[in-house]
Amino acid sequence: MGWLESIMKAIDYMEEHLLEDLSIEEIARQANASAFHFHRTFSILTDTSIGEYIRRRRLTLAAQELSKTNCKIIDLAYKYGYDTPEAFSKAFRRQHGVNPSEARKYMGRLTFYERLVIQVKLKGAEPMKYNVLERESFTVTGIKREYSLKNGENLKGIPVMWDQVNADGTSGRIEKLINGQIKGLLGVCVDKRGDGQQDAIDYWIAAEHQGKLPDGFSSLTIPASKWIVFEVHGPMPEAMQKTWQQIFTEWFPTSGYQHAGTPDLEVYPEDNPAASNYYSEIWIPVK
Repeated sequence: MGWLESIMKAIDYMEEHLLEDLSIEEIARQANASAFHFHRTFSILTDTSIGEYIRRRRLTLAAQELSKTNCKIIDLAYKYGYDTPEAFSKAFRRQHGVNPSEARKYMGRLTFYERLVIQVKLKGAEPMKYNVLERESFTVTGIKREYSLKNGENLKGIPVMWDQVNADGTSGRIEKLINGQIKGLLGVCVDKRGDGQQDAIDYWIAAEHQGKLPDGFSSLTIPASKWIVFEVHGPMPEAMQKTWQQIFTEWFPTSGYQHAGTPDLEVYPEDNPAASNYYSEIWIPVK
């Protein structure tokens, strides 16, 4: 199954089971991917989380049913996954701008989200510069925090984590540990499915480091792998986000590679990240 077909199979599964209790783990299984890697791919391609897509689609169908039937609002609330009519009405108003009872009278203001169709570019307008290399396993040292993939909690929490380590001096302490091949701070995402924890990741801010483990830090072994190392040019976070989008919409669909399922890395060298010529990297393990 090709890369695009895998993504579409997962979207088909969401649509077919939209009124059921969906888990990111089961959705990702349809695409032959881990929960984390599918969630990340989906978020980059669509600029929204899986949970938000499901919520929007359910409320779209609820609005359509509201306009075409005499179904009671309380029945619609339960049908579309809300524990109370109040919770349903609050979510409905947030998306559509009107209460369900008002929507039954006036359809002109409602906001509809159609079923998602993924489109990719077969040829990028801008060239992507990358190297292919192989490395034996190596160790990174730093700090980690666990984040849930549900409701996009990881997307909200990780930028806050970076702000905190930059503000309290932790990032400077980690930079002083760098003594390996990769010269920069690392952002490392680790899928926790292997630990029996669904819909969760560990996120590390770390450095490649060999030697005694300093107090207050932890270490992680990055497995041996073939890596695609993409160049990123421009200010953060826009340049990094743009490159991730190019990777998933242009490079992966035509490269013949698959993500290896092990941690990928974002590399931030010591320099001014707001500069127009700031250089950083994305390391993706492939098979």
